[in-house]
Amino acid sequence: MNEQNNVIRKQPKHTFPKKKVLCLVSNPAILHGMKVGFFAEEMTRPFFDFINAGFDVEFCSPWGGEVIFDGHSDPENPNGAYQNDLISIGFVHHKDYGKLMKDTPSIDEFNVNDYDAICVAGGGAPLINFKDDEKLHKFIADFYEAGKIVCLICHGTSLLLWTKLSDGTLLADGKTWTGFADSEENMINEMFGMTVNDYTIETEARKNPNTNFEVAGPLEPFAIRDGRLITAQQQHSSFLASQLVIEALSE
Repeated sequence: MNEQNNVIRKQPKHTFPKKKVLCLVSNPAILHGMKVGFFAEEMTRPFFDFINAGFDVEFCSPWGGEVIFDGHSDPENPNGAYQNDLISIGFVHHKDYGKLMKDTPSIDEFNVNDYDAICVAGGGAPLINFKDDEKLHKFIADFYEAGKIVCLICHGTSLLLWTKLSDGTLLADGKTWTGFADSEENMINEMFGMTVNDYTIETEARKNPNTNFEVAGPLEPFAIRDGRLITAQQQHSSFLASQLVIEALSE
C-alpha cells in the first residue's frame, strides 16, 4: 500500500479583505427572578474568528451599559456547563476586550454605513428584551437594507419574528433560516423543571406562512446562509455562523 495515499494536506486561506463587523448582545433582563444576559460563546467565538480574519470588530448592546454572560454559559461559573470555553475565558481576561462588557455603547452611537456586517448573540435575555425594542428592529432592518450581512445566533434569531423592512414586510418573509429549536427548549424546561420561556422561536416562526424555518437535531451544529442573512441554531453552531460571515465578506 502506498503510504502517500494516507497523507492529508490542508492550507486554509489566511488573508481576507479588510472588513468591519459589529457584535451586538442583549442587555441584562430578569427571567423567573434570575438575572440573565447573553450566551458567552455566541459572542466570543465569532468575535475571536473575526479578529483572526483580520477584521475590525466592535461591540455594543441595544441600550448601552454593562452586559453579562448568562450564568449557565459563564465558563467561570463553578456550577456551569462550559468551564472549557477557553475563548470566553480569554475574552473576559484580555486587557482590552474584558473592559468592553463593563460599559457598552448603545446602538444610537453607530452608523450602519460604517460596517459590513452585524452579528447578534442569543442567550436568556433576547426573548425578553428584543421583542418590543422597535429601535433595535429598525437597526437590524437598516443593516439588511443597506446591503450588509446580518448574522443572528440562537435566541438572537428571535429578531426575525418582529423585524420589518421599510415596505412593512418581515425580514424573515421569503427567507430560509434557523434558530433555537423547540426540542432544545424542551431540554431546558426539563433541566429547570419548569417552562422557562413564555414562547419559543420555532413555534412562532412556523406561524408565518411566508417563511421557511428549519432545524437540525437538538444541540447539533447547524447554520444557514440565505443571501445576506445568516442564522445559527444554538451555541454549538457559533463557529459555523462566523465561518459563513467570513465567507460572505470575502466574496
